[in-house]
Amino acid sequence: MGTVINVGTVIIGATLGLLLGHRFREDTRTLITQTLGLFTLVIAGRSIASGLSAAFSAEVGENAPMLIVLVSLLIGGILGSLLKLEKRFDGAADWLRGKVAKDSDRGRFIEGAVTSTLIFCVGPLAILGSLSDGLGTGIEQLVIKSVMDCFAAIAFTASFGIGVMAAVIPLAIYQGLLTLLGYFLGNFLTAGQVDSITATGGVILLGLGIRLAGVKHIAIGDMLPALILAPLLTWGVAAVL
Repeated sequence: MGTVINVGTVIIGATLGLLLGHRFREDTRTLITQTLGLFTLVIAGRSIASGLSAAFSAEVGENAPMLIVLVSLLIGGILGSLLKLEKRFDGAADWLRGKVAKDSDRGRFIEGAVTSTLIFCVGPLAILGSLSDGLGTGIEQLVIKSVMDCFAAIAFTASFGIGVMAAVIPLAIYQGLLTLLGYFLGNFLTAGQVDSITATGGVILLGLGIRLAGVKHIAIGDMLPALILAPLLTWGVAAVL
């Protein structure tokens, strides 16, 4: 039920954002977006700091965590670029816009869908909460995440519009799959592997924050394979040691 609650709170938040968003002037919406970018940088810093943990170092050695994150991002970025993931995500968001919101602004819809998806899905609570739900140890983490996502959805929808609502689809699939994996496979990720995802995701969120703040457009969608590579590399290094 954790993911169901999470999806519901995002829909509620996005609905409230739609009701409030039209009341804001364009410069106010821009300021909201930039503020979200700055706050995303704060979240990213916390994710990186918590991800580069003692548990991570205990599994792979004291000097390996930073190297694992860097290699994951470099190789993941290359793979994502070759696969044109960023363009594919934008294309998928644009296709959905054509189905449900043809009259909405294309750029805002795509940016809202992609940005909010990353915010909702890249983070330790999405992983740990979904696994805990599947393992039957409680949904408290996902309930906390749901409240946070609700307020984030209000702010993002006020700035980007209805595109934020599209994020519930990948959110439901992503967390739902993690919950099922936890249910059928048990606790299949070690603490160090989870932390490697958290730290790598934090760097990706840094890129998202820079993008939202209007500093530079970074193709963060192309970096997403790093989230798969990080735990694999952690497992490989730990196996060697």
